[in-house]
Amino acid sequence: MRRTVFNEDHEAFRETLRAFIEAEVVPVYDEWFAAGQAPRDFYYKLGELGIFGINVPEEFGGAGLESHKFEAVLYEETARAGVQFGGSGVHVLLALPYIKMLATDEQKKRYLPKFVTGEEMWAIAMTEPGTGSDLAGMKSTARLSEDGTHYVLNGAKTFITGGVHADRVIVCARTAAPTPEDRRHGISLFAVDTKSEGYSVGRKLDKLGLKTSDTAELAFVDVKVPVEDLLGEENKGFYYLGHNLASERWGIAFGAYAQAKAAVRFAKQYVQERTVFGKPVAHFQNTKFELAACQAEVDAAEAVADRATEALDAGELTPAEAASAKLFCTEVAHRVIDRCLQLHGGYGYMNEYPIARLYADNRVNRIYGGTSEIMKTIIAKDMGL
Repeated sequence: MRRTVFNEDHEAFRETLRAFIEAEVVPVYDEWFAAGQAPRDFYYKLGELGIFGINVPEEFGGAGLESHKFEAVLYEETARAGVQFGGSGVHVLLALPYIKMLATDEQKKRYLPKFVTGEEMWAIAMTEPGTGSDLAGMKSTARLSEDGTHYVLNGAKTFITGGVHADRVIVCARTAAPTPEDRRHGISLFAVDTKSEGYSVGRKLDKLGLKTSDTAELAFVDVKVPVEDLLGEENKGFYYLGHNLASERWGIAFGAYAQAKAAVRFAKQYVQERTVFGKPVAHFQNTKFELAACQAEVDAAEAVADRATEALDAGELTPAEAASAKLFCTEVAHRVIDRCLQLHGGYGYMNEYPIARLYADNRVNRIYGGTSEIMKTIIAKDMGL
């Protein structure tokens, strides 16, 4: 079936992005992989390319578009090349929606111009040791000072993608105790300057996959956060977090589909070049059947991902639909990538082959943004079960 989700502008962006990846990322990607992160100056290049400003209003230096389709192209092209753009995905997909939704005009004037250029990289800190998916159980606190000029932030966060390079972090912390009726009450969001006294980056975490994405532990000891850096209203943070979950889960779903599509591409190329028993692996019936089955699953995931993209751009993607797309696409990617690795034989287990890195990178898709089990809960509740 002919795909209709992208137009000429998206395809022109794809050509530019593909050329950029080939010139600026592929030649040095092994160095990033070994270092465990992309270099900080790479984000300035993304800023120059316009990646960070696509959905930022023109008055703040962006392109002023209201579409996730360019992000979708980015997912497809990075997966196709077997690379990642470090921790920059959080900067755009997670942090930007909160700034656009919650920041005052004064805050936007301070935050967004540097956001667009990459001068200030953003991350978001929700998860704490021991809380996981239970955000209402967070222990970090932010107490308003007696003179009312700042909050005093204390606590710790973990699994913070982009946490090493971040210049500002949206930190979720308790400004009031939960109530007996609502344990989610009392959470607020702050745009914390990482240069603040008492703010520290702990371990850079050694992950199974996503090796070029810096992920860290953060600690806050009496960090003074000016009241001007409170995002939105006090004590309503949990509800703000829920508002943007649909777009986050769309991003994970689309990224997973793109990875599955790339896996089929890698496997097809490999089996056509690899010879066993005197003929290419692609000539064996099992190979053909396996790749055909994988392609059918990728086609289905593409349809789901594209439908979710259209719904998101139209402002109509519901939490249950986002959960369904995430569940389906991540489970498809899990099966497809595993089968494509199998077709590589022993070489599929070597990190020098993109399928091995893809296998490790993909595994977290069924965990972050809400586990597959949480997605099933959301879908079941929507079904009235």
